[in-house]
Amino acid sequence: MQIGIVLPMSDAEGPGAGRWPQLRALAQQADGGGIDSLWLYDHFIFRGLEDEDSGIHEVWTLLSAVAAVTERAQLGTIVLGTGFRPPALTAKMAATLDEVSDGRLILGLGTGWHEPEYKAFGYPFDHRASRFEETLEIIVPLLRGEHVTFSGTYHQVEDAFLIPPPPRPARLGGRVPILIAAKGERVMRLTAKWADAWNAAWFGFPDDRFRQRRADLVRGCEAEDRDPATMLVTAGITVGEEGESSLPEDVDTIARALDAWRDEGVGHVQLALHSIEPRTVDLVLEARARHLGGGAA
Repeated sequence: MQIGIVLPMSDAEGPGAGRWPQLRALAQQADGGGIDSLWLYDHFIFRGLEDEDSGIHEVWTLLSAVAAVTERAQLGTIVLGTGFRPPALTAKMAATLDEVSDGRLILGLGTGWHEPEYKAFGYPFDHRASRFEETLEIIVPLLRGEHVTFSGTYHQVEDAFLIPPPPRPARLGGRVPILIAAKGERVMRLTAKWADAWNAAWFGFPDDRFRQRRADLVRGCEAEDRDPATMLVTAGITVGEEGESSLPEDVDTIARALDAWRDEGVGHVQLALHSIEPRTVDLVLEARARHLGGGAA
């Protein structure tokens, strides 16, 4: 099982955490320590969730910067709101980032969920599943090297093609992997049709909520005549927040949770730390080492 960390994108995750010098240092610390992947969210503003508005930096700009200062960890979006960018542009940006990162991109996609940011920045929020379906009809074939002509209700392209194409070598699968965060019958079927990986979030230890969503994924695969075993299952894990759906900042507990997720059949986890700083990155790296070394005591 691969283990990743969600990088900070604002000071809400620790003093100065959202500043580029600290984010760069944390990314390099995790990359040098052997973490399998580094992840970033895609949001503009959070409104109505706390006492005052808050926000984070723009994801593609930051992820490109992280790509340039790291060497080995995979780089993912968890997940890109497809309503924020035209789909052909998203594919073009993904191909470029894959070039910058030497084939390390995992393109995570989703419908988006926080309506206030759509309203604030002038994006439509209606018919999100239908819009998402059309974006996949464009993004995925483009990243597979195809010429794409598509005329839908919301998006149109005519003989679009990525030049230069994504440089993903055959040893890395030959194409940028697509991860979709999904729940609900319609989007689960789209995941089964288009994705290499599925993401569910957010959890502590595996629970019935996760198992029910995975059962929905299996039904989506069956509806699309796809073997569920061909879908990589991933899970977002929270650390250091209050509540049962989060792990404490404790090495042994995190290592045990990693063992449990592996035993659940999950192939990749993304740990979101409530406070991300050098000590909590070290904590995750130690828990990862215990997990790989045979699990917690």
